[in-house]
Amino acid sequence: MAKESHNSLESSHDIRVAATSKIWGTTVGILALCIPLSAVTRSGAILPLAAIGGAAAGTVAVWRYDDKKSKNNYLQQQQIELLETRIANLETIISSNDFDLHMKIQKLETSDLQGQAATRLGTQQTLPEHQA
Repeated sequence: MAKESHNSLESSHDIRVAATSKIWGTTVGILALCIPLSAVTRSGAILPLAAIGGAAAGTVAVWRYDDKKSKNNYLQQQQIELLETRIANLETIISSNDFDLHMKIQKLETSDLQGQAATRLGTQQTLPEHQA
């Protein structure tokens, strides 16, 4: 159980790193376009700073969102395992009770059949006496 949750956390770190690298890779491309454009448009450092700010905000959002998601998944996984264990216990209890009930039904059926057979024998033996 601990290994599975540790592996899922490691894989989420890989997703975060991949997303962060894509964000910053795109930002570098945007900066490559923004620097010449800021010189031509005379806007100064506004465009490059906006690109860097957007990348930083995106990175923070990716890392914070994934932290919350991985913690929730871990709790949900624990709850799922707990529920599966409880269901297995209930199935065991029900199946043992079902077996006991089935055995009682069989005993009742055999005793009922024996009672019916005894009743038939008794009526067959008494019938000739009444006829005579």
